Amino acid sequence: MRAEIIAVGTELLLGQVVNTNATFISEELADMGVEVYYHTVVGDNPKRLEELLELADTRSDLIILCGGLGPTDDDLTKNILAEHVGVPLVQDQAGYEHMMSFFKNRQHPMTPNNLRQVETLKDGIPLQNRTGLAIGCLYKGEKNNYVLLPGPPSELKPMFIEQARPLLQKEFPAPEKLISRVLRFYGIGESLLVTELAELIEQQTNPTIAPYAKPNEVTLRITAQSVDETSGNVLLDQVESEILAKVGEHFYGYGEENSLEKVTVDLLKSRDLTVTAAESLTAGEFQSTLGSIPGVSTVFPGGFVTYSKETKASFLDIDRSLLDTYGVVSKECAQAMAEQALAKAGTDFAVSFTGVAGPEEMEGKIPGTVFVALAQKDGETLVTENHFSRDRSYVRHSAVMKGLDLLRRAILNKN
Repeated sequence: MRAEIIAVGTELLLGQVVNTNATFISEELADMGVEVYYHTVVGDNPKRLEELLELADTRSDLIILCGGLGPTDDDLTKNILAEHVGVPLVQDQAGYEHMMSFFKNRQHPMTPNNLRQVETLKDGIPLQNRTGLAIGCLYKGEKNNYVLLPGPPSELKPMFIEQARPLLQKEFPAPEKLISRVLRFYGIGESLLVTELAELIEQQTNPTIAPYAKPNEVTLRITAQSVDETSGNVLLDQVESEILAKVGEHFYGYGEENSLEKVTVDLLKSRDLTVTAAESLTAGEFQSTLGSIPGVSTVFPGGFVTYSKETKASFLDIDRSLLDTYGVVSKECAQAMAEQALAKAGTDFAVSFTGVAGPEEMEGKIPGTVFVALAQKDGETLVTENHFSRDRSYVRHSAVMKGLDLLRRAILNKN
């Protein structure tokens, strides 16, 4: 089955809203064994939407429309599709009762235009909206099939997962499944990673290998086509082992959501270890990044932000003569920051950051010069000199990622 996703909404074309729905639906469909051939965005314009539906009919078996199901005059997706397939709109009783209950509980009057949200295509299969009011629909035509979904992700995602997906799997069972696995890498650029894996990529058939560059890391999505999950995972295991044999030094985890900070915090938790930090140019970004992971308080008691020479001396008790002799943008300063933070916090590890984020030079060092140090309760202090590029924000993010990777590797190497 060939699928096409049409996102409806002028706000998408204007860039006011990012089209995350298409990404979500594509991943879900791929997991079901349905291939998505096209993504399209169209504004709230009846004529253009009709033209797009006519084009979609010529090239896709399953057409999924997102957005334009609300109560206002520009929410015309349902109306245009009904005209396109030649059926009237009818009121869905379950959706109507849900709406009446909603307004009764809110003790707020319902305006008549809200009734548009509970209309559905005659002979279609309604999709109820657990988190909103606009119902969706699956309409099976003679040649093409259509799914209507609301635009807000908070409504679209539960409707698709709980209703649309099971219904599609029942109505259109796929002979094969697409099973994907995401591998995450730090410390190697996309161009070098692709070069190292050139032979595997050139010879790929099933599974396929697709690299994606992200800020300061690269992900690989490997996808296998198989009759069942077990045999698909066997194929993925085989190609993963071949990939890691070449670039495994830079591999740190799996999945779209399994970030470097999450992997690092999870390692700290699993080994009952703790970390603190002393930050200069990153100004707390490393600690904020750790703090984005739930439960981090069990492994991170707190840290220090010492932006100036004065606070480095007063907060961390660093000898002022060291700062005067070597400067704050130095290996010696980074080492002292990490070791003093470790001593004061009493943790197993301490990470420090000092350098030049830019745009101007500092102490004769060019922008992007960053020293990251890692002090260990039972081990030597490691200090790295780094030369990051791009703008101030990217330099700071690069420093944080380097600190996370230093910490992750130290945890893995700890006996």
